[in-house]
Amino acid sequence: MTVRKSTVFIAFVAAELLVLIAIVAHALVVGGRESRLAEQRAMVKRLSLTDLALFTDARYTRHPSMADLHSPFQDYPLSFEHFPSGSLMAPPPHVRTYGRH
Repeated sequence: MTVRKSTVFIAFVAAELLVLIAIVAHALVVGGRESRLAEQRAMVKRLSLTDLALFTDARYTRHPSMADLHSPFQDYPLSFEHFPSGSLMAPPPHVRTYGRH
């Protein structure tokens, strides 16, 4: 059974049309995301928000960029972690590199 050239051409054009539709749909979806992201950035700037609050229990997990070196050990230096979120979140980079040159 041989395939006619016109059938191959129609299949090729249909495939290209599907790719074009997918590209346009992707552009519409991403364009909507970009506008929402711009709105969120403007709100963060307008309200002067700091960090994304992933945890609500300890102050050093609520605002990791503003955490100091001693806040997890506020009772005494060898105290256990009171909050489970402290073991889930790594310290911010400025705390990890403190004292290293």
